[in-house]
Amino acid sequence: MAYSSGKYTYPSPLEGYENAPPLPEEKNEDGKSFKNPVKETLSKAYLEFPDPLDRGRRGGFDVHIYYLPNNENQTRYAKELWERIRREFPELRIYRFWDRPVGPHPVPMFEVNLFTPAQFGAFIAWLAIYRGPLSVLIHPNTVEEGEGISEADVDRRNHSQRAIWMGERFPLDLDRF
Repeated sequence: MAYSSGKYTYPSPLEGYENAPPLPEEKNEDGKSFKNPVKETLSKAYLEFPDPLDRGRRGGFDVHIYYLPNNENQTRYAKELWERIRREFPELRIYRFWDRPVGPHPVPMFEVNLFTPAQFGAFIAWLAIYRGPLSVLIHPNTVEEGEGISEADVDRRNHSQRAIWMGERFPLDLDRF
């Protein structure tokens, strides 16, 4: 079963579990969380991004780290963070430090690409602590094909409906797609 909301359709989150037995109501020792059924293996999502996330050259996620250029402290912090990321995570793809808005982004930023769930888990957890006063947009890169689906539509959805924000949210110029 698929779900529709506005112009978007979502696959059922229970796809593949339609005939699974009911979940137990038993609680863990903390008295709050539920005991889950034991599974022989971890979810594949620990090892590879699920479809339709891009597992190719673009990577599964882009991370845009924004700063306010008229704020000297934010600008300095952003430059130091950019340097630290390059030193701490040299395996990630890190782009230039922009001093002006670019594309749909309303303020200057720099971008980091994530290619694996392990990179996502490590970098986003680290960034939650080290982003300081800066705002961050995390969006997926998806590969979607089908009748009536344009690249611009996919980019628009990835930068809006599928976006994750850390800190203050900035309005993007989605007409740029």
